[in-house]
Amino acid sequence: MKQLDVAIVGAGPAGLATALYLQKSGHRVTLFERFIEPAPIGSGLILQPTGLTVLDDLGLFDEIAALGNRIDRLCGFDALSGRTVLDVRYAAIKGGRFGIAVHRAALFHVLYQAVAQAGIAIETGLDIVDLDISGDRAWLLTNTGRRIGPFDLAIDASGARSKIKRHARQPREPKPLPYGAFWASLQAPESASGNTSLVQRYQRASTMIGVLPIGRPAPQAPGMTAFFWSTKPDELEKLREKGIQNWKDSIWKLWPECEFYLNQIHSFEDMTLARYGHHTLPTPAGKCLAIIGDAAHSTSPQLGQGANMALLDARALSHALTRSPDVASALSRYAASRRMHVQTFQALSAAFTPFYQSDSVLLPFIRDRFVAPLSKVSPGPQLLASMVAGTLVDPFKSIGLQERNWQSA
Repeated sequence: MKQLDVAIVGAGPAGLATALYLQKSGHRVTLFERFIEPAPIGSGLILQPTGLTVLDDLGLFDEIAALGNRIDRLCGFDALSGRTVLDVRYAAIKGGRFGIAVHRAALFHVLYQAVAQAGIAIETGLDIVDLDISGDRAWLLTNTGRRIGPFDLAIDASGARSKIKRHARQPREPKPLPYGAFWASLQAPESASGNTSLVQRYQRASTMIGVLPIGRPAPQAPGMTAFFWSTKPDELEKLREKGIQNWKDSIWKLWPECEFYLNQIHSFEDMTLARYGHHTLPTPAGKCLAIIGDAAHSTSPQLGQGANMALLDARALSHALTRSPDVASALSRYAASRRMHVQTFQALSAAFTPFYQSDSVLLPFIRDRFVAPLSKVSPGPQLLASMVAGTLVDPFKSIGLQERNWQSA
């Protein structure tokens, strides 16, 4: 592969990681971001063994581990009875795997600083709305009519609401999901020190409350906790009309121990409303175009794979370009290398979401009585842990990556 001129649209984790990989491979890379100042959006997430392996490959594992909070267990309880309905432990899988929960700001800044140190060009304040493909070259088109290029390869890392993924071979738009969630990054109590669990409480599938210790957004910052609550975005106005205190009272009744967090929330504006949609591009590529991250596959966060799959996409695309004689061959190789893993976890997420976010009465009844026993009888614990870790289908071999040695942590 000759040295390429590459444009990456979107300076989120997917775009930043891809820029680092391609610059290391000798390509000329420019990042384009619509915001004047690139910044993270959202609260917390869990970096699974898949995403952590990619960060380790980029030489960034120690930095993210220093900011994040180790996670060994995911557990859920019925809010009324206290019955355990979900118990997933990474230790069920041999090898010593674990997750690291991080504030999105921590992940962004670790990657962004690495990009800055590598001298990779970033152009901000540009809203890329279309592509112009002529021959084997691509131009970016902005909302102001500016034409930027040409490039040998354009990479769409602009998220689920991408305006350029329509140039994929089989374009698809996300199907909106009825439930989203309010998220807030809040000060962690002193008692949270040493907590290595994501804890959730459910009332049927219509209410889900979660508490996730996410470490620090920056080296000198205090410890933070991600607090989230499932809701229907279409019912937001009704919620506002009843008032923030009414909402807080409803949470307290289901989980009184959340009072410390509720006291930090004074209005709905103190939280971010996340809306979710589901789509998977059959081929995350077009002519002179690679599509990665949420632009290629978006879903609900039930299995927590979004950022992790985006990082895997970054490695996969870099590997494909290294192993291919030309861009067209590399794009085919990239799509093939990620197909099985992406489609498997997209299907699992779509199947599991109604058990945790829906109006169904039957599905949470099944969940509460069968998932917990499944987590106790082999091979149930291993299967659940593999799903959460993102390794139920091996994502590493096809992208030329060896999983990190967890025993060295």
